[in-house]
Amino acid sequence: MTNALLKSIQTPDPLFAKFSELGIVTQTYEHPAVFTVEQGAGFKHEMPGGHTKNLFLKDKKDVVWLITALQDTEIDLKKLPARINAGRLSFGNAELMQALLGITPGSVTALGLVNDTGRQVRPILDQRIFNHDLVNCHPLRNDMTTALKPDDLVKFMKSLGYDPLIVDFTRL
Repeated sequence: MTNALLKSIQTPDPLFAKFSELGIVTQTYEHPAVFTVEQGAGFKHEMPGGHTKNLFLKDKKDVVWLITALQDTEIDLKKLPARINAGRLSFGNAELMQALLGITPGSVTALGLVNDTGRQVRPILDQRIFNHDLVNCHPLRNDMTTALKPDDLVKFMKSLGYDPLIVDFTRL
């Protein structure tokens, strides 16, 4: 990672200030850095709520998508474009992720939308996160996890100007 890239990574403080401004109550846990869902298996059970995985995608029309789903959700990237009116999907690269969300691979999170000042990313939420009292997301860093109510995640997104698409991935 270049020094310029390291300097541009945001701390979670402005994010937490946004939560406070919106009256969103959160609980944040510090833990070893994780880059995959599997790496958190040893301690996630200590944090209540549904744990998420995130996919940063780009379609052939250059539309950028951010999927936040429960960690065990199976996402069929071949069937999904028809459901969300997208072109063929592929993973977005690290440079695009950094430019739009201010985060790096391993720290992908719906909370990174706070940095998408151009509102270029289209968020998608797994319908199953609403089956949990809390949903756990990285707060722009992969060595922390922030728990908040699923409805508060939507409230946060709407405060930024997004209307997230809710998808039932079990029905693709």
